[in-house]
Order: sequence, then structure tokens, then C-alpha cells
Amino acid sequence: MQQAPAVGITPVPFAPELAPVIQAMAASPQPPMSRETIAASRGSSQGMFPSPAEVIGERPVEAIERIIPGPAGAPDLEITILRPRTPAPGGHSVPGLFNIHGGGMVVGHRDWETGRLVDLVEKHGVVAVNVEYRLAPENPYPAGVEDCYAGLAWMSENAAELGIDPDRIVVMGGSAGGGFSAALTLMARDRRGPAIAGQLLLCPMIDNTNTSISNRQYAGLGTWTREANLLAWECVLGPDLAFSSEAPAYAAPTRAADLAGLPPAFIEVGSAEPFRDEDIEYATRIWATGGEAELHVWSGGFHGFDIYAPESELTRAALASRDSWLQRLLFPQPA
Repeated sequence: MQQAPAVGITPVPFAPELAPVIQAMAASPQPPMSRETIAASRGSSQGMFPSPAEVIGERPVEAIERIIPGPAGAPDLEITILRPRTPAPGGHSVPGLFNIHGGGMVVGHRDWETGRLVDLVEKHGVVAVNVEYRLAPENPYPAGVEDCYAGLAWMSENAAELGIDPDRIVVMGGSAGGGFSAALTLMARDRRGPAIAGQLLLCPMIDNTNTSISNRQYAGLGTWTREANLLAWECVLGPDLAFSSEAPAYAAPTRAADLAGLPPAFIEVGSAEPFRDEDIEYATRIWATGGEAELHVWSGGFHGFDIYAPESELTRAALASRDSWLQRLLFPQPA
């Protein structure tokens, strides 16, 4: 595997209110992730996040577990549907959120992000579909992204049953899920469907080359390090394409030559994390085509700060920005 270079680049400091999280991680260091420890990492995360029923409690949201068809010739997919307990007045359809979980495309489970989705379902009255996809290295590219595309297609095709407006579906996710979401907008554009109204990309993992300044700043530092990122891309793409500019765009969306014709994007990233520069560049390239992108770079935010520090002021501001964008996109006020 490619090794992190010895570079003397000073990292952007973490926000003071987030420092206790980093200090706690330093006090209980985990073994570096490797191909040999990926399975153990998956196992240790099981049970760390509550089930949908535990997250929901008495809130006016219901969770439905379904099995749906996967890509042609591939296994079926597990999904969780989260929707308001009370249908929309008059039987009107509502917007839909198609969520893809993070984990570097090598670890993770959809239950990790149930809390985020339940909040959005309750606040905006939308229906969310949370998809499970195959992980690398056992299932390298294109398994994961094709699973996600099949799930999105199913959601669009079954919009009436779900009570969803097929013209108001937003793809969303954090980290690897943000990268998959960006890839889905490229696939949907190129394959002429399904319709996507917007893409909510939270610290998306989109550049396989690992050459940016921010990527080098966080070697061995933070919640998702350069070393973990190098390993993840090698697991997904294999040694020949892992860090190559010739990697397919549906794996690493920064490889796309043309970002025109994409739905409006919301791109969020911390200033103190490896994906900062690639995410800023992605927004800039969308603007260069005349496209719509709203970019938020949160000062001192590390990777996934909203998950690790949910009570912080930084998280409060980030959540308010996401809510505002969704409200403006999905429920626009009359001119």
C-alpha cells in the first residue's frame, strides 16, 4: 500500500469545543485499521448504535424494514424506511431522502445514521430510505455504488407506494455515503434517471488520489486519517487504480470530466479534516459549469464532528444550515 509521505505540513487546529473528543481518542488509541483488522472493526461497531425502534421511542416516526431487489445478478438489498406516523394531509405526496451510510466503503451500517434521518423525517415531514450496500474489499467497485443506484431506482419506481413525490428525491450521506451520493447524481444524469432533486453531501469522500494539502495535513491525526483513506481506496479500487487519475468517476466523482447538468448540491466539510480541499474543489467545479452548489466549511471541524460532538455549537450551526437548504430546495416559497 502507498505510504503517507513525510511532509512537514501544519494541520489546521481543531475547534476548542471539539478538543475533548480528540483527547479521549488519544487516551484510548485503537489499532491502525488494516485489511486484517477490517472485520474486527465491523464487529466492534455492532451494538454501538441503537436500533431504529430505540432511536424513535415515542417520536411520531415509524420504521419499516424491507428487502428489495439489488442490481441484476447481485444479492437483494436491506433497507429501512422511516416515515411520519401520520400521513400527509389530503394524501399528498412528500419529498424523499435516499440516505447512504459512511464508513470509507469498507465498514459501517445503515443504523449508524438513523438518528440523523429520524430528526429530518420529524422536522420536515419527509420519507427517508436508508440503504445497506456491499462493502470492500470483499466487494470492490462497482458493487457498492451499483447497490446504491438499484436502491435509488427502486425508491423512485415505488414512489406512489411510499407516498413520495418522485420529483423531490434528495440523495444524501456522509463521508463514503456522500461520495456515493455524488456518484449517483453522475449515474442518474448519464443513464437518464431516476430524477434527483438535490444532493446533500456531508464531508464527502470523492478523491482517490490523496494528493491534496488537507489530505496530507491529517496523516495520523483526527477521526479519519490519511492512512485510513489510503487503505479504503485500495480496498475499493485495487492496487492498480487505487490512487490513479484514471479511476472511474462513479467510484471517485472528482475523476468526472464534466460536472454539468447535476442537481443542486449542498456540500459541507470541516476545515480540519482530510476531505476539505477535494470538497471545496468539487463545489468550485460545479460553479464553473453554471451549476448550483452551497458550500459550508466549518472552522476547526474534524471529520464527522456532528456525530462525535452532537451537542457542540458547531454541530448546531451545521444542522441549521442543512435544514435551511432542504427547506429552500423542497418547500420553496412562492415568488
